[in-house]
Amino acid sequence: MPGSLPVLNEVAVEDAVVVALALGAKIPRETTFFRKNYYYPDMSKNFQISQYDKAGGTPMALGGEVRIQVERKEKRIRIRRLHLEEDPAKLVHLGTIDKSPYTLVDYNRAGIALLEVVTEPDLDSPIEARAFLTKLRSILEHLGVCDGKLSGAMRCDANISLGGGKRVEVKNISSYKEVERALNFEIMRQKSMFSKGLKIETETRHWDENRRVTISLREKEEEKDYRYFPEPDLTPIEISEDYVQRVRGRMPELPDARRDRFMKQYELPPYDAGILTSSKDMADFFEKCVGLYNRPKKISNWMMGDLLRRLYEESMEIGESKITPKLLTDMIRLVDEGVISGKIAKSVLPKMIRTGKAPAEIVREERFFLISSELELKKLAERVFRENRKAVQDALSDEKAVNYLVGQLMDLTKGRADPQLANKVIREKLEKIRD
Repeated sequence: MPGSLPVLNEVAVEDAVVVALALGAKIPRETTFFRKNYYYPDMSKNFQISQYDKAGGTPMALGGEVRIQVERKEKRIRIRRLHLEEDPAKLVHLGTIDKSPYTLVDYNRAGIALLEVVTEPDLDSPIEARAFLTKLRSILEHLGVCDGKLSGAMRCDANISLGGGKRVEVKNISSYKEVERALNFEIMRQKSMFSKGLKIETETRHWDENRRVTISLREKEEEKDYRYFPEPDLTPIEISEDYVQRVRGRMPELPDARRDRFMKQYELPPYDAGILTSSKDMADFFEKCVGLYNRPKKISNWMMGDLLRRLYEESMEIGESKITPKLLTDMIRLVDEGVISGKIAKSVLPKMIRTGKAPAEIVREERFFLISSELELKKLAERVFRENRKAVQDALSDEKAVNYLVGQLMDLTKGRADPQLANKVIREKLEKIRD
């Protein structure tokens, strides 16, 4: 409100401390606030209340690390600092930022507490950047301080420089998928400039998600341009050891500890456990499934395979789909009980994701029941043998050709043949030919 003085949000401080503890950062006994002076339309008072780690300033925390897995190898990404600041407003453009005839300013989020996590330059590829953000988001969601699914709740400024070039910052990328795309484009752009003998200058760029290109916004400011000085309306905040210990007491189970527990409690391989705990929603979904149907490895296989692939194709998170732990476990039960085959289940799954219908209902509607009549399968096998004479000859001495014939029978029935019975019918027919 015009004329009002700022007040520090106590919960924001507590959340920042719990994040610092989770990342293994050092929390100073006193933290201070500074004014960062600049003029942009998204900060109409011409300064931002932030924190500064020079000139005697102390941010919320210093140091710490995030451990990521890339190509099944662990890497340690160091944290430089964590600092609190106020969020500016949001700029809205008609169409693309470089073609819009005007800019609108949405002040709804202005002044809300924002925690910035600044890394050391330890990331060597766009894949690592995405892995880092995925891991960080999982940590924040497990801590309960951030809902990464909300638009704008988690944003990234990605800084990149190639050998011989200056640092370029790509601002406000909205997701870790887009970070990887933005950095891949920026690497290609900078390599192209080098090949043409052009210099890379320090600048700030915008990532256009639709066109998948970066656009120059302005020259990058240096620290001296912001004219930092202590914020006169917010006094230094003392963070006592007792306060830190009280906050430590609210620490939940974090992704790495949860991954280790999944390996021990559910006997999952390290890779499976790592994927499942890369998202709090995914880990919660898995544990609810196991609570309903105690087949952890089978549930893990379905989640990591077809479920994740289908969600990716639909561009949605597991919490945004209509599938529930009960629906998934009911489907797996139908497979285990021989009501449907695994191939049929792969057709049932996307319908559950989109509609939220029970698997039994989808099976009835689509007439997905297994063909368990041996007589019917023998008739269909006759056709398979007629149409695949070369494979039949090969199958008399080659196990792969036997499996091929079984697969042809499964394809002919659109996956509705009982797999064990189909295998039996094919082998018995081959034995008759041998005789």
